[in-house]
Amino acid sequence: MADERIPTGSPKTVISVKVIPRSSGNQIIGFGEGMIKVKLTAPPVEGRANKALKGLLAKRLGLSKGNVEIISGERSRQKSVLIHGLSPDKVDALLQKP
Repeated sequence: MADERIPTGSPKTVISVKVIPRSSGNQIIGFGEGMIKVKLTAPPVEGRANKALKGLLAKRLGLSKGNVEIISGERSRQKSVLIHGLSPDKVDALLQKP
């Protein structure tokens, strides 16, 4: 499902994320095995953890939530997330920033 607000031809980046739901805080805790590890306070029910993940990534990357899309793993702890509007190098730099 394409979002009309995202310009055609804008950079796109796919990242792999491992989610740890029901944690003490929302935070990116590490990078390893080609994956970003994220703790979320939300439980994995009714899409709450997915919504929290999109919000956390959008805030860290300076994007709207509409530019962050879970493309696989909606019901799994391991997810593939498509970031619209940023190159892979820019995404890496922003996510690794403390």
